[in-house]
Amino acid sequence: MNAILFHRVSVFHDVSAFQLVSRNARSGLEMKHRLQIPLGEIEFAGKLCHKCMLRMAEHNMTRLIECVPNFSEGRDMAVIRQITGEIERIDGVKLLDVDPGATTNRTVVTFVGTPDEVVEAAFQAVRKAQELIDMRRHKGDHPRFGATDVCPLVPVSGISMKETAEYARKLGQRIGEELGIPIYLYENAASSEVRRNLANCREGEYEGLKDRITTAEWRPDFGPAEFKESVARSGATAVGARDFLIAVNFNLNTTSTRRANAIAFDVREKGRPKREGHPITGKPILDERGEPVMIPGTLKGTKAIGWFIEEYGIAQVSMNITNLSETPLHVAFDEVSSKAAARGIRVTGLEIVGLVPRAAIIDAGKHYLTKQSRSHGIAESEIVKIAIRSMGLDDLKPWKPQEKIIEYVLAAEAAGTRLIDMTCREFAEETASESPAPGGGSISAYLGALGAALAAMVANLSSHKAGWDERWEEFSDWAVKAQEMKEDLLRLVDEDTESFNRVMAAFGLPKGTDEEKAARTAAIQEATRYATEVPFRTMERACDSFEVIRAMAEHGNPNSVTDAGVGALCARSAVIGAFLNVKINAAGLKDKDFAADLLTRGAEIERQANEKEAEILAIVNGKI
Repeated sequence: MNAILFHRVSVFHDVSAFQLVSRNARSGLEMKHRLQIPLGEIEFAGKLCHKCMLRMAEHNMTRLIECVPNFSEGRDMAVIRQITGEIERIDGVKLLDVDPGATTNRTVVTFVGTPDEVVEAAFQAVRKAQELIDMRRHKGDHPRFGATDVCPLVPVSGISMKETAEYARKLGQRIGEELGIPIYLYENAASSEVRRNLANCREGEYEGLKDRITTAEWRPDFGPAEFKESVARSGATAVGARDFLIAVNFNLNTTSTRRANAIAFDVREKGRPKREGHPITGKPILDERGEPVMIPGTLKGTKAIGWFIEEYGIAQVSMNITNLSETPLHVAFDEVSSKAAARGIRVTGLEIVGLVPRAAIIDAGKHYLTKQSRSHGIAESEIVKIAIRSMGLDDLKPWKPQEKIIEYVLAAEAAGTRLIDMTCREFAEETASESPAPGGGSISAYLGALGAALAAMVANLSSHKAGWDERWEEFSDWAVKAQEMKEDLLRLVDEDTESFNRVMAAFGLPKGTDEEKAARTAAIQEATRYATEVPFRTMERACDSFEVIRAMAEHGNPNSVTDAGVGALCARSAVIGAFLNVKINAAGLKDKDFAADLLTRGAEIERQANEKEAEILAIVNGKI
């Protein structure tokens, strides 16, 4: 199966000192949108060119950016739908997430697509928000100064921050000139250093905009510099380009905003003002420039504040993590929990606003498995469950990974269409049907996956064996290695069938003219080469698994030694079965040197597989 490559994908909310939260849980109003990626092609809501986008993605050429506008309306779903409708009608973009908050009266929208199309969708959404939202009547708990409060662009794939910042400037200029909205450029698109910080641009919020907009220091980058009727209605908008950030809220077993703030000041990078005498009521100490001297917090790359959420009846520490490499999600959770405990307060759970990258959740799950001295080489779904339970992601409402993890959302359409998503019975019946695929190649890959899975099972059982606690990391490392092999081989199950389909598609090309015949011949050769390479990769990966299988037969839980033996049988069968496919497909290649090289290397892998299987079976039989 071919899958679009997202090397750096995340969807988060914009940065101020704090962040909004979805507050519509009670009403049940929720708008979730999925990016669809079917087998063998990529589809952005049916709007992007499937095959072109796929080929570009495969070669890491796709230019994708994400836009995360924050609109000052979180209660009227009819207004929100009209705004998001403007985004959805633009070809080349996909709406990923809509997160309205009643208490904050603010909605965070996330969409992704090609740069020009994202900019167009953002412009149309800002125009609709200007039409529907009157800032003179707006009330909410979150800092804001416009109907479209902020509109950041985030580079996702194939585009630099410098290029993304230029798109942000063009978007800001167009909004300012065509819609007459005052625009402040911030973060990487900022026109001056002081304007990089969103909090500086938004200081005084909407209520202070009338006096501020006319000053020389805070004249807008684009749009009117006077508080006329249209500006009174629309307010101003901050347009920028930034890296990824994640917005989270730590649920506390208290209603005290003051205590929540104290915890926030303990951990946020900025920290708290240093004071004379009493640490709370004492006079702030100033430096030589008259600025407060700060006592830094413990978490780098974070901004935080405490607040009370009436909907849930609890106080929270609301935090933006602007650098996950410096402060991973689980590190933030543990540190906030520690500082809360020092003040007699317990963190009951963590609320993640919007979508989160897979790595943040997987890293958290592995962190808590390590604290339990448990193997990391378990199914990804189990690692995710550990993360959910450990950080209380479902404390306030159910947390569904398929809707909250960005990579899962992007891959949602593939579910149910792949062979590996079938039940055992469905897969067997599909294989037994009149269709020629799946065939021996896919079955060989699946046999290899089962062999690796058995190796992982023995490693995990060994890691958890009573009396072997000091060896848990040793077996965890083996289990992780086996899981990686299993996942690679599972992908090859569908890729082998896809390679066969490509050959069939090539043979189906027209051949009425000499040009068509030449194109058809070239396509057949290209597809046949691919159909030869795929089972060869199955051979290589299945043969790799003998290392783990042998280690488990020799050193693993003796009660599971026969499982290691069966794993060896599966691996050898996978190698031999895949080699049969290599040989039959190589026979159709005109590039005889390439075919001969593959066959020579394949024969050596087959020899090694037979030898390694025999050695492992001898070990197994010697122990039973």
